[in-house]
Amino acid sequence: MHEIKTASWVASAKERILSRREIEGMIAEGRHIVIFDGKVLKTDSWFQFHPGGDKTIKHMVGRDATDEINALHSREARQHMLSFQIGRIDGRWINFVPPIQGGKFRRYSKEQDCAIISDSSSQTSTRSSSPMFDVIETWPGIRQRQSTSTANSSISQTPPTSQAFEPRPFFLDARTQQEIVLDIAKYPPLDPASQDNIVKEYRTLNDRIRAEGLYNCNYFAYFVECCRYALIAAVSLFFLRLGWYGTSGFFLGFFWHQLVFTAHDAGHMGITHHFHVDTVIGIIIADYLGGLSLGWWKRNHNVHHIVTNSPEHDPDIEHMPVFAVSHRFLTNLRSTYYDRIMEFDVIAKFALKYQKYLYYPILLLGRFNLYRLSWEYLLLGQAPKKGPAWWHWWLEMGGQAFFWLWFGYGLVYCSIPDWKNRLLFVLVSHMVTAPLHVQITLSHFAMSTADLGIHESFPQKMLRTTMDVDCPTWLDFIHGGLQFQAIHHLYPRIPRHNLRRTQKLVMEFCHEVDIPYAIYTFVDGNKEVLGRLGDVAKQVWILEECRKACAQQGLFSGHHHHHD
Repeated sequence: MHEIKTASWVASAKERILSRREIEGMIAEGRHIVIFDGKVLKTDSWFQFHPGGDKTIKHMVGRDATDEINALHSREARQHMLSFQIGRIDGRWINFVPPIQGGKFRRYSKEQDCAIISDSSSQTSTRSSSPMFDVIETWPGIRQRQSTSTANSSISQTPPTSQAFEPRPFFLDARTQQEIVLDIAKYPPLDPASQDNIVKEYRTLNDRIRAEGLYNCNYFAYFVECCRYALIAAVSLFFLRLGWYGTSGFFLGFFWHQLVFTAHDAGHMGITHHFHVDTVIGIIIADYLGGLSLGWWKRNHNVHHIVTNSPEHDPDIEHMPVFAVSHRFLTNLRSTYYDRIMEFDVIAKFALKYQKYLYYPILLLGRFNLYRLSWEYLLLGQAPKKGPAWWHWWLEMGGQAFFWLWFGYGLVYCSIPDWKNRLLFVLVSHMVTAPLHVQITLSHFAMSTADLGIHESFPQKMLRTTMDVDCPTWLDFIHGGLQFQAIHHLYPRIPRHNLRRTQKLVMEFCHEVDIPYAIYTFVDGNKEVLGRLGDVAKQVWILEECRKACAQQGLFSGHHHHHD
């Protein structure tokens, strides 16, 4: 009888309607509250166990994460989330700016009508997380945001840092304004009606995709993939036996290049759709055969899917001091992913001037950086230690030992007679994977990095920050599905071999909701990326000239100092 009463009480508590102020107060107290399909989830007890890492949850605190959760999680995972439900919301949810992005929240008191303002409290504003949005909203002639936010909405505020204030030319702020204005003019309005319609059509399209069986994996296609992998590996070993070390290294690099595509599919549960089975497949490919950590990739990549192309938050575009795809990187921006300042230091001031020319040479060495990131993840305690993924770290460490045994010792040291040819073999095998890095950066580097705020829907943001690469069907094996990044960001768990069919449906969706669909040829896409890198490089030159002029005229000395 007691158990029945307890179960009844728990069920009743889960159905309790929570007000916006109550939820804001919970977040102010440090709770990680996420809205999913009208349900209020308190994820604190799951925080350290989440296989996708803690950052993805942090970026969804105070937000309606329904589309993000549905896109990235299996049905079983979504069902498990309901165990964290503490209540429900009534009506349409208006997003807060998450604390990790600078959101401020007020404590809640039932006894008092006035909330106590604390260090984690919010101000009465509905500004987006874009630092210049409050300025451009007053400009005439542009499509302004319409909001139903109340006085309890959150304000985005750049997290304070201990760095001393460094004045910067106003043209950087003007550039931020300009990019936001252009995106607002180009994309649908951010008012609730427009964004709700986009979400509705996006979910309807998901139902159509599922009905057409496009979530079902084509296992014969993976059989063909495996045959190709085996052939490429055999060719590499054949030339190794002949003593053609450069040629052998070429085919080994091509083998790694091809393998990554299947590891990517497995990381998104796009093969068997079973979390542990696909994870093991991914670890075997990434760690045992490629020497890279799948766990690191998932932690990094999931955040990328949540905050795509955000200079402060997306690790996939945070490559200071060698690359900057936004002028905002020129202001000592803080990365919430790496939890450090991405300093616009002496190295950056030099390298970024020539980044357009360094782009391809640096990407030739990109695989070495992936080794570094993988070992940081495995050795610095970033992997889940508890929960369903607790044992993945052990499997990955075994994979790392296995990789360096067969590659480092077996191939490089024992099979190649001298250090000159060993160096040739290593460099060629690693540089051949560069097209993969080009493919990954191609889909985002040239796209918008502007922040349109908390009211932009998930599908619109994905299509605004991601582009597809147009290529003939016979070249799909070279691109490995990564040419359909816009579709992949909308529906990450669709198997790679179904993306081309899905693309037609997404194009129809974009036409219906009036969202521009970005697609370029491989050559034109590269031109766009180089153009973006060159544009930021010009701003570095301008910034240097401004600072020289200011130093000569003493504009920032004494009482001329001002703060943002």
